Amino acid sequence: MDNITSPQKPSRFSLSQFLFGKPIATRDLEHQKVNRIIGLAVFASDALSSTAYATEEILFILALAGTSSAILGISIPLSIAIAVLLTIVTISYRQTIYAYPNGGGAYIVARDNLGEVAAQIAGAALLTDYILTVAVSISSGVAQIVSAFPTLLPFRVEMALLVILVMTLVNLRGVKESGTVFAIPTYFFLGTMLLTLVVGMFRYFTGTLGVVTGVEMVETGAVEALTLFLILRAFSSGSAALTGIEAISNGITAFKEPPSHNAAVTLQWMSGILISIFLTITFLAHQIQALPSEAETVISQLGRVVFGDGSILYLAIVAGTALILLMAANTSYADFPRLAALHAGDGFLPRQLTYRGGRLVFNWGIITLAVMASLLVIVMNARTTALIPLYAIGVFLSFTISQSGMVVRLRKIGRLKPGEKVQGLETMMEYDPRWRLKMVISAFGAVCTGIVMLIFAITKFTSGAWFVIVLIPVLVFAFFRVHHHYKAVARNLHLDAHHYDVTTFPVQTLVLVDGVHSGTLELVNFAKSLNHPWHAVHVGINPEKASKVMAQWNAIIGEGKLVVVPSPYRQLNRPIRTYVEKLLVENPDTIIHVVVGHLAMETAWEQMLHQNSVLIFNLALNGLERVVLTIVPHQIRRKNGNGHPVDQNLFRSDEMR
Repeated sequence: MDNITSPQKPSRFSLSQFLFGKPIATRDLEHQKVNRIIGLAVFASDALSSTAYATEEILFILALAGTSSAILGISIPLSIAIAVLLTIVTISYRQTIYAYPNGGGAYIVARDNLGEVAAQIAGAALLTDYILTVAVSISSGVAQIVSAFPTLLPFRVEMALLVILVMTLVNLRGVKESGTVFAIPTYFFLGTMLLTLVVGMFRYFTGTLGVVTGVEMVETGAVEALTLFLILRAFSSGSAALTGIEAISNGITAFKEPPSHNAAVTLQWMSGILISIFLTITFLAHQIQALPSEAETVISQLGRVVFGDGSILYLAIVAGTALILLMAANTSYADFPRLAALHAGDGFLPRQLTYRGGRLVFNWGIITLAVMASLLVIVMNARTTALIPLYAIGVFLSFTISQSGMVVRLRKIGRLKPGEKVQGLETMMEYDPRWRLKMVISAFGAVCTGIVMLIFAITKFTSGAWFVIVLIPVLVFAFFRVHHHYKAVARNLHLDAHHYDVTTFPVQTLVLVDGVHSGTLELVNFAKSLNHPWHAVHVGINPEKASKVMAQWNAIIGEGKLVVVPSPYRQLNRPIRTYVEKLLVENPDTIIHVVVGHLAMETAWEQMLHQNSVLIFNLALNGLERVVLTIVPHQIRRKNGNGHPVDQNLFRSDEMR
């Protein structure tokens, strides 16, 4: 008796492992969670990065009424109002984090308290926002680079697409690893920005802060009147600073124990840093008389005045800002796949989005996000100002729905007796003596964000916001179509849906034959082992080959019937489907069992050298009732078990499949 040894794993270079890392076992999912430091880099980069363009977007709108100090100075009270709104939203989302420790943010809150339609609206708004976040943040990051190196302006689209590709590859390596990689640029930005603002404020108080010069002012066309409508437009544009606040509530489960507490603390850190940076940038931008420009960002102008044009510290602040803007997309890479997986798990998106890849991340969600963001970058030519009008409607819609859902939840809690607990759809509800205060905070936040959403929709409608207003209902409709499909499939698969005994159905086996070789013998032996009536079928694309196959069948196989199905138009799918449909009509109580062979190669590139017609037959027979398809692989090795080369006749072109 021969000794049986374990097969040795080949020690050859693996491109997959080089790009994505070694696979991680499911049991190690807990070890992939992040602490607060890494969590801030993963989930807060989007919110922190908005400080790089929020002030600039306010100035872009105010400049339509002129560039006097009095007009552009309105940016300061507008920034304060935005900071107040941000504080309210932060407090409300902190309540959400503790109420829904399993994450999901607005989607879960809406489903639990407002119903399925509201949940799908919130989900559509958030998914849209995450795609736009990638496009906006990366386009803005590229704009920072172009500010320092204007010769790169013609290549901004290509640069943005390259960054999306790199970020996609890094995120496919796993949340923990991508968080560690992106923590460095996030904290580098915070360090350089803190230094810039501290030095800027010091120079302001010492009277040494100059004004910016040499800025190519954006072309605004005819000057508009400074109306309330224009001020509201500026306010809505600056409200982009709130984007990303909801990210932590969506990704609570990514934090280490205790997840809710760690997520809440990270949210507080993020909001405090964001408000401080945003207000200080706006104040200093007004003091240096910064101007909105397509060629140079406000951060670049501030860096030039504070540190000097071309200095190392100037290049550091530009580099840090560009990095945080590029890394801001990582928030979407962390949250979009999780939210898409929740939708898919509930049956509103394709189930493939729920599958984790070898690195325990939702690969399909990450790839979908990258593709959609790339298309946006190409269509909008990587221009931040063109993307911003599409950006914040979904954010504020999800804010409003989430906080409205919390109002409903807290109202339910208020009806409970002290010490009473009730199981909700998602979490346990327990009486809270402070439910009134919390409900007022959430209600006030919902009203504020709802008003901002309406302002944004009205003031930005003709600039592109109409597209998102139309897109969200279309997505919701698509979600429910997917959901109805899955429900119909579930009903069809239910055991009570079929009232026949499958053991009483006769089976007729068809063996699809392309040629006569060793793989064909395996097919025939398999069919004979089933103890059902069987015959072989050859699709006659080439009459000469069909005659040759028939002669070889009679000479070598010598048993069973071989039917040649003519294919005058050289198709594989249509003739075989027509033949099977004919058999189904002639045998209404018979199951047709189709057996097809498949040449299985050792490597993917070798597999691509073959026709792989099994895929064609699978699609051809899809949807036919009482039809079963079995694939019998014939493994092709370069050498057989005795070390001798395999028969090369097997690889002749007329027998490849």
